[in-house]
Amino acid sequence: MPATEELRCTSDDCELDMFENHYTYDVDDDLGVDDLQCPLCGGTDCLELIEV
Repeated sequence: MPATEELRCTSDDCELDMFENHYTYDVDDDLGVDDLQCPLCGGTDCLELIEV
């Protein structure tokens, strides 16, 4: 089963508090949170992994 991560946006200007990211089987092994952008504000350095 592909990985799933919960992420939050830490930007004070963004109203998104959490979203779930579902990966496919063919995603590169070295893809990380730093490679993603917030789906609401578009920020690239404001995402943080929520540890469960």
